[in-house]
Formats: sequence, structure tokens, C-alpha cells
Amino acid sequence: MTTASYPALRMRRARASTWSRALHAENVLTPADLIWPLFVTEGRAVETPITTLPGVSRWSVDLIATRAKEAYALGIPCLALFPHTPVDLRSEDGGEALNPDNLMCRAIKAIKDAVPGIGVLTDVALDPYTSHGQDGIVDEEGYVLNDETMAVLVEQALVQAQAGADIIAPSDMMDGRVGAIRRELEESGHHNVQIMAYAAKYASAFYGPFRDAVGSRGILKGDKKSYQLDPANGEEALREVALDLAEGADSVMVKPGLPYLDICRRVKERFQVPVFAYQVSGEYAMLEAAVAAGAGDRDALVLETLMAFKRAGCSGVLTYHAVHAARLLGA
Repeated sequence: MTTASYPALRMRRARASTWSRALHAENVLTPADLIWPLFVTEGRAVETPITTLPGVSRWSVDLIATRAKEAYALGIPCLALFPHTPVDLRSEDGGEALNPDNLMCRAIKAIKDAVPGIGVLTDVALDPYTSHGQDGIVDEEGYVLNDETMAVLVEQALVQAQAGADIIAPSDMMDGRVGAIRRELEESGHHNVQIMAYAAKYASAFYGPFRDAVGSRGILKGDKKSYQLDPANGEEALREVALDLAEGADSVMVKPGLPYLDICRRVKERFQVPVFAYQVSGEYAMLEAAVAAGAGDRDALVLETLMAFKRAGCSGVLTYHAVHAARLLGA
């Protein structure tokens, strides 16, 4: 294909005015593209700031419901919940994950009572519940056992669906868990509960503040490299996505976000399915550190990084900046 050359073609013509730049924008970011991750804790009227995540707190169940109202008013369609389980309720087998009255389930019900029209995405993994901080059941040597863990995850997903979860999001990276969860949801009559699989979740150095938020950093024994993806690998991520889709995932997630935009694009181009990215805690903390150091403007940095996900082909983004971004976009 041949095109005109300068001066017949001046690429800057379309950039010369605000209205023209808006008219020619290839991607649009709106509050509807955002999922807001929230951390829930015990108590009432409790807000506990997270030191390594400036501006982010853990909220008690009653205040989580208030946050849901805030998100809904801003046009944010979905919340992602993560519990800060008390130490005395953590165990080797993560049994608190199966308690229908645990923090996660109470938060789901509170949100649905307060704002029936907002979506609730729930994390399916055992690390917020285990005394060793791993995502599953471990053997004597600390290796996470796949099939034994998967059986617990299926029960955990069912408990969350019964509490009112709209999207089940398995983040554990066990082989076969999406298919097992899908079968249980279907057999239990939860036909419209979606599965957003953490299909390409990497063994990343960017998760530190999150582990502080859910209380697992200080207790984590070993690492998670035996089940999370090697940052060196891209083809392996595509294989994981293909398997999760074949097992019944409605959408897939890439995690972390910005360091893996190439994976987002490759997944979208290969499979043409809804792809989401998690702009994880370390990414958020780095942006906030840059702002605090005077290295950049928060508003511009937040919107530019979120637009990068849209440009890479993502349908939406889990981000701790969701409320801030929604306010900017609605202004």
C-alpha cells in the first residue's frame, strides 16, 4: 500500500486541536474499564492504611459496602475482594476458605445488599488462609500439591458463589482447576457465575505490597516458582491461556500488568477473547513513589498507564487507582 508523502500528508494535522485528537483516538478509556481491588478486614468501622500501598487501606465489612456505593456512583462496574484473615484463623490446610461466614463471604453479601447492581469478583486461592502463605496444600518438603489443592479450591469457589459472587477468579495456577470449578458451578446450578482465570500469572517481584495487605509476606515459606510462570516465558503463557479457555474460562487475566503488556497483546491476538490485566501492588507503589519524588504528575501517569492496557487489547484493568481514574474520566 502506498501513501502520500510530505507535504501532501502532514501527520500533525489531526493532532493540531483537542477536538481533532479526540475524534482520531484509536482507544477510549472509561470508568467501565476498571475493576477496583479492595482488602477486607475484621471489625466494624475499621480502616487500616497499608504502609507499602500509600492511599490504600483494609476496610471492615461495613465500610466495604460504603466503598461499593462510591464505586457504583463513579461508574466502576466491578469490585475485586481480598481478605486479611486473622492469624488465629490461618491453618496448614487453609480451612477458613471454606467457612460460609468468613470475611470474603460476609463482604460479598454486604456489597450485594448495599449495591445489587455492582459486580463482585472473588479470589480463589488459599494463600490468604494458610499458615505458610502458599496458595495450596503443601507436602513435607513444602511443595504445593496440585490435585489435593484443586479439591479445596472447588469447594472454596462454590462457597463464594453461594454467597453471591458474580465472577470466580482462580489465582492459584493449579493445573486443571478451571475445569473442575466450572463443572461444580454447573452441577450446583450457578450457570451464570463467570470464571476469570488468572491464566498468565507470573512469579513476579511486584507482589510485595499485596502480601503485606493480605498478611502473608511475613509468613510465606519459600517462593511460588513451582506453580507461577517464569518471567522469561511467553509461549508457556499462551499454552496456559488455551487450557483455561478449553476448561471453561469466560475471560482470562495477565498478571502483573505493565511488565507483561506483550503477553496481553499476544493473548488477545491469538484467542480473541476478553483479556484483563492486573496492575499489581508493586506497579501502583512505584507510580506513587514517582509522584512523591516529584518525578511525574499523578493524574497524567495514571491515565497514561491505564490507556496502555487498552492499547494492548485489554477489555479492562484491575487497578488500585480505579477511583482516582474514574473521577478524572468523569470530570
